Amino acid sequence: MKVIDRLTIFPLYKKRFAPIASVLLLIPLISGCGSSTSSSTASTRAPAAAPTVSAAGPSTTEANTSTPTPATPTAEPDPVALQLQSLTLEEKIGQMLLVGINGTTLDAGAKRMITEDKVGGIILYSNNIDNLQGMVTLVNSMKKSNAANPAPLFMSVDQEGGKVSRMPAEYATIPSNAKVGLRNDTNAARTMGTLLAREVRSAGFNMNFAPVLDINSNPKNPVIGDRSFGNSADTVVKLGIAEMKGIESESVVPVVKHFPGHGDTSVDSHLELPVVNKTRDQLAGLEWLPFQAAIKENADAVMVAHILFPKLDPDRPASLSRMIIGDLLREEMGYKGVVITDDLTMGAIMKHFDLGQAALDSVNAGSDILLVAHEYNNEKRVREAILQSVKNGKLKESRIDESVYRILALKHKYGLTDNPVPVPDLTALNKDIKAWRSSIAK
Repeated sequence: MKVIDRLTIFPLYKKRFAPIASVLLLIPLISGCGSSTSSSTASTRAPAAAPTVSAAGPSTTEANTSTPTPATPTAEPDPVALQLQSLTLEEKIGQMLLVGINGTTLDAGAKRMITEDKVGGIILYSNNIDNLQGMVTLVNSMKKSNAANPAPLFMSVDQEGGKVSRMPAEYATIPSNAKVGLRNDTNAARTMGTLLAREVRSAGFNMNFAPVLDINSNPKNPVIGDRSFGNSADTVVKLGIAEMKGIESESVVPVVKHFPGHGDTSVDSHLELPVVNKTRDQLAGLEWLPFQAAIKENADAVMVAHILFPKLDPDRPASLSRMIIGDLLREEMGYKGVVITDDLTMGAIMKHFDLGQAALDSVNAGSDILLVAHEYNNEKRVREAILQSVKNGKLKESRIDESVYRILALKHKYGLTDNPVPVPDLTALNKDIKAWRSSIAK
C-alpha cells in the first residue's frame, strides 16, 4: 500500500494535532496486521494502554565545550496512539459498535447513532438496498453525517456471492462458493475475491464480511450449505485464503467467518443457539484449520459465531467466551487482529442472554467490535452497558483502549476515508464478472 497523507486519512489531525502536523506528514504508514498487499511497519497488536509519545523532534544540547553533545534519539510518534489518546471514553466505545439501520434512507435513528453515539461502522442488508442509485446515495449520506467524527466509518456488507448477495440488480451476479469449490482452482477463487471487492468498493463500502471459512461437513446444516467452498478442509483452506487475498488486493477489509466453525451445526443461529458437542481434538482436526491458515496469512478481521461448544466452554457461546476468544483464538492461535461478533440481536443471543450483559461478556472475552444489526434501541442498550461498566469500575478503560487501538490501526492501514463516491459505471466490472463466470463454468 502506498504511503497515505495522515491528514487525509484522519481529519482529526487537523482539528486536534495541528501543531504536530508537519511531523506526522513524515511518518511512514503505520500498518495493522500485515497482508500480501501492503508492507507493515507496525502490528495491530494493541498495547495494554495507549503508548505515551512525544511529537517533538529531536533536540540538540550543547555542553560547555566546542564539541556538541550528540542528540538523544526520540521515538517517532505513533499516529494511531495519538488518535486513541485524543478520544473521549464515549468516542472510544462508539468505535467498538458496528450497527445496522432501518430502511433505505438515513432515518433519525441512524443519524443519531452516527452523529451522537459516533459508532465506528455500519452494515447494510438487502432490505436497505433497492437499486444502485439509492444504495450509493445512502452510503454517501452516512459518510457525510460522520464527517465531524474523529475516524471514518467501516462501511460494511455481506457480499459472499450465491444466495448471500446484497448488491442490487445492476450488478452481474457472482455464483456461490460451492460452485467455485467444484473447480478447486486457487486463481478462480482469488479472482472471485477481487470481483467481490470491486463490487462493494464501487458503491462506497470498505469492508466485506467474506470469505466464509466454514467447512460444510454436515449436509443437514441449515445456514451454511453452498456458502462453503466444500466439505474438505484442504479445499476450504486453499480457496478461502485465495479469496481473502483477492479482497485485500482491492483495498477492501475482508472479514473471515464464522470462527470457530459453523459447518457442523443443525440449527440456524439467526433463530436459536446451536450446540456442537465436538471435542477439542475433533475441532482442531477439521473446523479450525481454515482459520489457523488465515491467521498465518495475517487475516485483518475474524467474525466469531454464536455457537455453544460445551466441551470448550459449557456456559457461553463462542462469541461471549473468554476460553474461546481470549485463550484459544488470541493466545494459542496467536491472532492479533480485530475480532468482530456475529450479530448480537440474533436469536442465539437474544433468546438466552441479556443483550447488555452479553455485550459486556464479549468485550471481556476479547472481542473488539460488537455487531448490533437491528434497532436503534438495541444499539443504545449495548452502548450504555459498556459505558456504565467502565464508569463503575467493572470494566477497565485500558481494556477498551486495546480494542480501539486495533480498530483505528485497521482503519489506518486501509486508508479509510468518508469521501463520497459517484454512482459507478458498471460496464467494465460486469464484463469482467461475466467473463470469469464463463471461465469457471467450463
